[in-house]
Amino acid sequence: MKNWTVDDVMTTAVVSVDQAASYRSVVDLLVGRRVSAVPVVDSFQRVSGVVSETDLLRKIEYAGDEAPRLFDGRRRRGERGKALARTAADLMSAPAVTALRGTSIARAARQMDAQKVKRLPVVDDLGRLIGIVTRGDLLKAHLRPDDDIRADLGTGVAFGAA
Repeated sequence: MKNWTVDDVMTTAVVSVDQAASYRSVVDLLVGRRVSAVPVVDSFQRVSGVVSETDLLRKIEYAGDEAPRLFDGRRRRGERGKALARTAADLMSAPAVTALRGTSIARAARQMDAQKVKRLPVVDDLGRLIGIVTRGDLLKAHLRPDDDIRADLGTGVAFGAA
């Protein structure tokens, strides 16, 4: 019986950035690669955070004369920091919400829902980036030919209830 895990559906050619990457280089990368976020990694490829389009849009959202009066409360101060950020380390949402290699797709889906994230960097036992899984990737298990799905159901293949 096969349990589907993030390993079965993740993208392994992951686009990531170093903590020192500039705001502009992150924007160029997202637009050029047509991705909505990138993991931020240290020199050992350990994931320290994620920079998403939402993080980058703070510069636009809080630009101009309206910005000073919009910064009220703790949440707004955090957003202001991102609006002024110049590097990936300052822009990223941290700590990163990640999935460990071998995580079931059911658990990954629950984690994405609970943490309100659209993607999970997949890491090894040392926290090093080995892939990334999106909500769409989790659906890949259901995009196989009907005969394959029927065969799996007949043999008791699970989608990982754990």
